[in-house]
Amino acid sequence: MALQIAALRQQAGLSQKDLAKVLKTSQQQISRLESPCYEGHSLSTLRRVAEALNARVRILFERAENETGPRVADTTVSYHPKRSTSKRT
Repeated sequence: MALQIAALRQQAGLSQKDLAKVLKTSQQQISRLESPCYEGHSLSTLRRVAEALNARVRILFERAENETGPRVADTTVSYHPKRSTSKRT
């Protein structure tokens, strides 16, 4: 993820300082986001960075192959929102 952020920033022709100014943060924070060792990415920050770089955030959960051990849910669960029985006036 960090390398993707750096690549998108460079493709946009921005320095870390330029991106920091757009996001109203520090160059040091951009450097942290672009560090492969950094694990403090929040979804809201990633969305702000993506918007500034004309990109989008996609998150994908995949089942790990050869996974053994307890599982929370092995079947798909359908969500059906509760419908109100009262009529609005």
